[in-house]
Amino acid sequence: MSIWWSLHLRREAASVPLARRLLIGAMETAGVDPETSYDLAVALSEACANAVEHGGDASPGYRVTALIDGDTCRIEVTDSGPGFTDRPVRAGRQPARPLQPRTPASVHDEHGRGLFLIASLTDHVRVRNRPGRPGAVVSFDKILKWREGAPPAGALLRAS
Repeated sequence: MSIWWSLHLRREAASVPLARRLLIGAMETAGVDPETSYDLAVALSEACANAVEHGGDASPGYRVTALIDGDTCRIEVTDSGPGFTDRPVRAGRQPARPLQPRTPASVHDEHGRGLFLIASLTDHVRVRNRPGRPGAVVSFDKILKWREGAPPAGALLRAS
């Protein structure tokens, strides 16, 4: 058994806490440990805030998809902005290497901490441009820890 949901959200600051609350509700229902839920919620908030800020002037929205499958949660945030411009361009059909989140230049910088924070809170991060159209995709996975006495949904997810 798995829990899967996808949202199309407006590029407005108010969408960030909405996505976070939906994720926390799903985690609580599944019986995920609150500390693990908190880490994922902060990572999701950062990814959504990036989509709101950098998602492109022509696009009114962005998409959040979350999947809890077994002991893993994967979250993907996709926007329609300019994408990541510091990617190396390669000729032919070779895929470019995924971008790696970098440490911010200074702890006082207002920008540049989001992807670093996501990478710090999760187990695996992939940052890429959308194939064939404008936009960025930030996806991250985290191995789930389960709450003691979790409801039956947690046991069903672990059994799958």
